[in-house]
Formats: sequence, C-alpha cells, structure tokens
Amino acid sequence: MSRQVASSGVPGGKGSSSGFVLIVGLSTLGAGVYVYRTLRENKERYISRVTTITTQSQEKASPSDTDAASQGTAAPGARPEVPSHVPFLLIGGGTAAFAAARSIRARDPGARVLIVSEDPALPYMRPPLSKELWFSDDPNVTETLRFKQWNGKERSIYFQPPSFYVPVRDLPFVENGGVAVLCGKKVVHMDVRGNIVKLSDGTQISYDKCLIATGGSPRNLPAIERAGKDVQQRLTLFRKIEDFRNLEKISREVKSITIIGGGFLGSELACALGRRARTRGLEVIQLFPENGNMGKVLPEYLSNWTTEKVRREGVNVMPNAVVKSVSVCGNRLMIKLKDGRKVETDHIVAAVGLEPNVELAKSAGLEVDSDFGGFRVNAELQARSNIWVAGDAACFYDIKLGRRRVEHHDHAVVSGRLAGENMTGAAKPYWHQSMFWSDLGPNVGYEAIGLVDSSLPTVGVFAKATAKDTPKSATEQSGTGIRSESETEAEASEVHISPSFSPTPQVPKQGEDYGKGVIFYLRDKVVVGIVLWNIFNRMPIARKIIKDGEEHDDLNEVAKLFNIHED
Repeated sequence: MSRQVASSGVPGGKGSSSGFVLIVGLSTLGAGVYVYRTLRENKERYISRVTTITTQSQEKASPSDTDAASQGTAAPGARPEVPSHVPFLLIGGGTAAFAAARSIRARDPGARVLIVSEDPALPYMRPPLSKELWFSDDPNVTETLRFKQWNGKERSIYFQPPSFYVPVRDLPFVENGGVAVLCGKKVVHMDVRGNIVKLSDGTQISYDKCLIATGGSPRNLPAIERAGKDVQQRLTLFRKIEDFRNLEKISREVKSITIIGGGFLGSELACALGRRARTRGLEVIQLFPENGNMGKVLPEYLSNWTTEKVRREGVNVMPNAVVKSVSVCGNRLMIKLKDGRKVETDHIVAAVGLEPNVELAKSAGLEVDSDFGGFRVNAELQARSNIWVAGDAACFYDIKLGRRRVEHHDHAVVSGRLAGENMTGAAKPYWHQSMFWSDLGPNVGYEAIGLVDSSLPTVGVFAKATAKDTPKSATEQSGTGIRSESETEAEASEVHISPSFSPTPQVPKQGEDYGKGVIFYLRDKVVVGIVLWNIFNRMPIARKIIKDGEEHDDLNEVAKLFNIHED
C-alpha cells in the first residue's frame, strides 16, 4: 500500500504534500475508529458469554433474578446454591484435594476452586484419628477434635477453620476467587467430552480443569459380609471422623473389642485401645493371618518384637488367625477361625486395607490399573488432557521403582500439590519418594520410604536407644506432630559414604531390645526401601539413597549416615 501511495504522487509542490498528509491522517483516524468499535464489540460479546455461563441455572428461576445476575452484581438471594460452572473442580474432600486447592491458589491467586466432598466435614487430616486423638485426656475430644501432639502442642485435625473457605454460592462472584467446599455431595457421572459432572441429586457442574481425588473405602471381610445385619450393626470399618466418634463411644460401653488386621491401622488402634484396657477393664483382642504385627512390612524378627510390644500395651494378640465365620451367639459375637479356635467379643473393627474409589472410571472412560487398582495416570498425574488424579486413587509410574499406588498421608500431600501445580500449567513430572510413618504410642515409632515389603531381602543395623529416640522426643525437637509436613520434600544434597573409625552398630541378639536402627530393603542388591526405627528427622538422607539407586558393599557404613551410634 505504501508503495502505491508513493508512486501515485507527483514530485515537487507544497500543495501535493499537504494533500498527501491530509489523506494519510484521515485514513489513520478511520482505522482507529474501526479498531476501537471492533474491540468494544468483541469485549461486549465476551462479557455476554461469561454472564451466560454463570447464570444458566438462574435463567430458569425468574426474569428479575436473571436481570440481577446479568448486571454482574447479583444479590446473594438471587444466586444459585451451586455454581453451574467452575474453572477448577476437585472431586473428593480429603488431604490430596486440599493440597491441590492450596497449590492452585498459590500459583493463581485469583483462582476459583470448588471441592465436592461426599464427607459432611470440611477437609481434615486422617492420621490423628488412629494416633494422637486416642491419647487425649480431654473428655470432649470427640466434639472438639483437638489433640495434643507428642510434643505437647495442641491443634485441630482440620486443615483450616470454616472462615478460610468461601460460601459455595458466592464462589463465582467473590473478587479474588477462593476455595469453596460442597459437603455431603457425591459426583456420580462424568462427561469428559462435555467437561460436565453430575451429582447424586441431579445437579450438573461444568469445569475447565478437574482433579479426581476420591480416595478409597475400607475393605470388609467376606466372612463378615455374609454374616447378616445383626453382625454388621456391631462392626466398624474405620476411616472417617464419625468412625472415630462411634468407636470411642463403643469403647466406653462394651466389655470386649476385637480388631481384625495386623497392619498400620489395626496395630495403631490396638495400642490405642489397649491403653484403655488397663484403665477401664476393656478386653482388646487383635487377630490377623500373618505371623506377627506388621508382618507384610517388617522383617520377621522386628515383626515379632512389635507383637510383644503390642501385647505389653494390654492387647491379646492372636497371630496366624484366619476368620472362617462370624455370628451372633446370645448377646455376643462369635468369631470362628479356620484352625478351630473361637473368639467371643462384643464389637469388631475390621482394618484389612483400602479399596480405591474408581466408580467414575466407567462413565468417564478412564483406565483402571488391573494390578494395583486406581486410575492409571502419566508422570504428570494426568488421566486426560484436563483431568488429573491424586492421592489413594492414583496409580502412577515411579521412575525408580516402577508403577505404584500409595495409600499414605505424605503421598496425598505431595501428589495433590503436584496435581494442583500441573493444573495451573507447571507440567512437572512426579519424582518424589513419599514417606509414611506409624506410631505405637508416644514411645515407639518408625518412618519408612520406598518399597518396604517383608518378602524382599533386608539388612538391619541397630543400636541402643536413648531417651530422645521416641516419637514424642522427635516432635519436641522438630516442632511438628504431622512429621511429613516438616520434611515432606526434603532431600539430602549429597550422600558421602566412606570407612570411618566410628563403632559399627550390631544387630541385637535374641531377646535384646531393638532400640533404634535402620532396615534396608534390597532388590538386585540395590536399596529400594528403608525403615527408620525410632530414628527421626533423617528422611532426606533415606530419600537420597533410594534416588541414587546404587549398589553398596557395606550397609553398615551406609547406616552410619543416620548417626544411629550417637548417644
């Protein structure tokens, strides 16, 4: 165009130059007016589209409601109880969902996040339900849900107070966004093409990005499922706040409680209830098919020691016990074992594992892993381009240890946080080795990382414990009761192993106390899992060892990295 204008002019003369300037000026002015009007019309169309999305459900109500909403200043009374559209939808109200919400808001301070939770309570941490809450001296602990950590500091099990959250109906309208929780509602259907979910009450919500953090449900025993309603009414499947409240109340009213399961939850509850066995005359029985407590995780010698520890807490531990049938006999329950033994009790707690909640897979067309269960996701925790999965329900690929599904608090925190980051564009892979911990009261506890499976070969190195080698002492030093909050992503920058003149700790002889130590789990001579027994605040070193994936000639030297020989 500029070439054409230049070639059409006649050289020389002031008149022709002035005309040229006038033409160019008028053309520029006309173009500016055109651009201004076009942009204004586009903006009006955009505002109209946004208003339409946020007021779809209002259009069915009344003309006055619709008019108010279209102004962008809808009165609270005119707003729908549940928004018809949210940018970030999180399905599930547990630790993973809360961690994701916090992560989304950290990267996008104006984000609007809706958590849809089947649980009637706001997001809370589960570990204290089987740990610290049982050791509280507060008679109202079932109502307050506050507890003293092993270090003496008091806190609530809730991540945040109600004031932290935005009312659900206000979420589309608050100026700086926020996090809202829709409690007591279940997502029953997902349309992944239309980006819409349906709730159990028929409500539909569209989303831009979605996280599935549905967690899991406690498994039951087939023998109990076959037993009928009378037995089911005397059964606790322990998972939620109400389960804690109900079991605490039952423990005050009955004479005998039997816990079926020898894993983390079963052993923690056995120790917690065993404390009451001594003070209130409650009989506590724990039975499981393994040879000892934590038999699937700990090597046999340490499992046997743990079993004796639980017995010293006042629990009648019955290993090698497989339930054949359960029935009501008079006013009591009769548990018949496959070896012919019989156990009479008043109430049963089944702590036999978790089943990932994957009901949405069918309607959403998402893949469920046939070996581990849970939704299969890629390294960025994605199941689809705008759908992520975190927590207990996620089956992810670990670049060091292969495909896995993990059911621990720390994994829920870290995977939820990463999913939230990736939902806001981070595109980061999952590399973190999550840790988990279990406390058998305030004086014995352990932390673990990686693949800790008693079927793997192990090497244990132990030393005598001191007064500071307890969960109680560890939390006094670190200032936190939920240990993964303080060191959940820490990793040692360098691990240097060299011969030293420090005394080499030895494995205790039969009958001696396993005060503190390190247990290495090996696969093809490489350390793939580590248990720190009464050794705390050393998880970054363990994480680094597993990440390096090297063979070690002398694991005694590796154990010295954890300073277990220090007094």
